Order: sequence, then structure tokens, then C-alpha cells
Amino acid sequence: MALRNIVKDGDPILRKKCRPVTDFNERLHVLLDDMKDTLIYANGAGLAAPQVGIMRRVAIVSVDEDYFELINPEIIKTEGEETSPEGCLSIPGVCGTVSRPYKVTVKAQDRFGKEFTAKGEGLLARAFCHEIDHLDGILFKDKIIEYYEED
Repeated sequence: MALRNIVKDGDPILRKKCRPVTDFNERLHVLLDDMKDTLIYANGAGLAAPQVGIMRRVAIVSVDEDYFELINPEIIKTEGEETSPEGCLSIPGVCGTVSRPYKVTVKAQDRFGKEFTAKGEGLLARAFCHEIDHLDGILFKDKIIEYYEED
């Protein structure tokens, strides 16, 4: 396992739509393990593959005690709305309020290709939405209602 460099805003890779994962192999497992190490080191809530330069539909989310590896994820249900602060490891120093669904249900595959669903609310739902947006070339700053300064 290794730390990967986090791609920063301005790099065109962050604006591209990622391709689905079709091979659930050791290479994918190494990517997931490296992304987890990188996320822990960066102290973030989530990390998407394009943020480490890989154009595949892969994301990880870690909120409180919950940890998810999401391969080819899609949001299949949303409920409610919450407007809260957000930031991004690829856009250091920028924070703003963003409206997201309060509850989401995500359908994805695990590292072995097995399909599953995950439900989240509050911060977990926000992290799911934020990381899935990355896979479609959408950055949170595109959705900011109001900017504010980090403490």
C-alpha cells in the first residue's frame, strides 16, 4: 500500500467522466488500498479515483465508523435536502455551503464485483453524493451557494 498524489483543481482530469470498472482484479484492490491510505493521511471523508489520476468509477467514503468501497456507484434514491458546509481534498482552502439530499441510497459493486446497496443520511449521504459527482467530472465548487473561509 502507498500514498498517492491528490490531483488539484485546474487539472483537466477532474472534469472528465470516468469509465466503468470491468476488471475486478489485484490492480483494482491495490488502487482501493492506496486510496484508503491516502484518504486517512489527508484526513478526508471521501476520495474518488480521478482525484488520484485514475479515470475509473471508483470511490471510497469514510465517515465516523462507516467505510465504503464503491465501484461503479449510482444514486438510486434520494430523500429530503440539507444545506451544509463542504470542502474537497482537490480544492484545498475552498469551503462553501452546498445543498445535497439528506438521505441517499447508492447501488454499487464491491472490490470483487458483488453488487450491494448502501444507505446514508446527513454527512454520509453528502459524502456519497460528493464522490459520485467526482466520477462525472463535477466539483463541489460548481454547486456552492455561498463561500466561506476555513478556520
